[in-house]
Amino acid sequence: MIRTQISMSEEQADALRRLAVARGISQAAVMRDLLDEVVERDIRSRRIESVRRSLGGFSSGHSDTSVNHDEVLAEIYGER
Repeated sequence: MIRTQISMSEEQADALRRLAVARGISQAAVMRDLLDEVVERDIRSRRIESVRRSLGGFSSGHSDTSVNHDEVLAEIYGER
């Protein structure tokens, strides 16, 4: 573990103490848990945004693929 020091408002310190008591863990453990949650949420958001940017970026050559997907797939895989 790396030891660090942070500054926070009175309200934040009170909230941190309440969370630690409610969870039955140290304030440092609450901070680590919250940081892990924020990092995971950020990673998830970046992945979702990456997928969103790729949507519509490709063309099947068919304008009705979303409606007739079974027929388009059958054509692609030579089942027609």
